Amino acid sequence: MRERLQAVRGAITVESDDADAIKEGTAELLREVLERNDLTPADLVSIIFTSTPDLQSEFPAVAAREIGLSAVPLLCAREIPVDGAIEKCVRAMIHCYPRHDEPIRHVYLRDARQLRLDLPE
Repeated sequence: MRERLQAVRGAITVESDDADAIKEGTAELLREVLERNDLTPADLVSIIFTSTPDLQSEFPAVAAREIGLSAVPLLCAREIPVDGAIEKCVRAMIHCYPRHDEPIRHVYLRDARQLRLDLPE
């Protein structure tokens, strides 16, 4: 039996509102979250993605499917449009059962790093 359901947060910015840019950025984010937290697809419960209103060329979930997370329930939503918020950003909340007792390592890449300067890189 697994210990406790946890959530890992992450975000990445992409260069443009282009399907390939969104998929590549999202895949990079997911791979980094999985690696830093020693997670496998079997450890994942679900992933919620949000993207800023300026990204509409692709669903971030497509990238998850393309990297092999086809059995994980995925949901995409729109980030609320707050004045001055970071642009071209994909965020993820990954629900999982980690296989170890180490603290969760949240991942913020590229310009999204500014969202959580309090976290170590």
